[in-house]
Amino acid sequence: METGLAGKGVLVTGGSGGIGGACVRAFAAEGAHLAVHYFRGRERAEAVAAEIGGAPVLNADLTIEDDVDQLFDAAREALGRVDICAAIAGAWPSEDRAVWELPLERWRSTLDATFLTARAFLREVERNGHGSLVLVGSTAGIFGEAGHADYAAAKSAILGGLLLSLKNEIVRIAPRARVNAVAPGWTESPMTRGLVDESRVRAISRTMALRKVSQPEDVARQVVVLASDELSGHVTGEVVTVAGGMEGRVVHE
Repeated sequence: METGLAGKGVLVTGGSGGIGGACVRAFAAEGAHLAVHYFRGRERAEAVAAEIGGAPVLNADLTIEDDVDQLFDAAREALGRVDICAAIAGAWPSEDRAVWELPLERWRSTLDATFLTARAFLREVERNGHGSLVLVGSTAGIFGEAGHADYAAAKSAILGGLLLSLKNEIVRIAPRARVNAVAPGWTESPMTRGLVDESRVRAISRTMALRKVSQPEDVARQVVVLASDELSGHVTGEVVTVAGGMEGRVVHE
C-alpha cells in the first residue's frame, strides 16, 4: 500500500531503542529520509543508521531546552526539512518509588521531554506549513503503574490532555497538520529486556486477549500508518493501543 512517505524528512527520537530502531527501519522501508536521535545509546543508534544505508545520528538530552532546539536545527540541516516527528524517546525509571518518596527531579525529568519535543516540532510545522507528529505513550497512561506515578502521569498526558490540546493547536499554524499517539503495552525492547521471561509473560498476559508480548515492529507499523497522510490524512487526536487487547481486569486464569 502506498504511504506517501517517500522523500519525507523524519526525525525519530529514541532511535537507539527497540521501538525507536524499529520505527527508523519502517520509515526507511517507505523511502523516507531519516535522522536518528539518541541520548546514551550511541553505538545502537549508529548500528540502526548503518542498517538503513546511513543516516545522521544526533545526540540530545530531551529534558534540556537548548539540546532539543539544537536537535531540530541539526535534523533540519541534515534533511532539508522535518516533515514528521516520531517521538519515541522515553525513560522508564527502574526503581519503584511511591509518590511520597518520589524526588521532584525525577518527576520533572520524566515529564519534560515530551513537551520540549512537541514544542520544537510544532515550530517546524509553522515553518513548513504542514507536518505530522506521532507521540508514543504507554498503557501505563491508561491503567496507571504503582511505583512509577511519574511515568504513568507523563504517558497519560500524551494519551489525553496534551494530545487533544496539540491536535487543536497545530491546525492554527497548519490547517491539515495532525497529531496522534500510540500506546504500547509490554514490548520486547532494551528497556524491558530481562524483565520479560516466560513466567512474567504468563503473569502479565492474564489481562490480555492475545497472550504474548509485542515486538517493536508491531508498534512501529502503527506509527508509520498514523504518520502517513495517505493512510491517516483524516485522523488526528487519536490513540492506537498496541497491547494485545489488554484490559484492566484479569481475563485468563
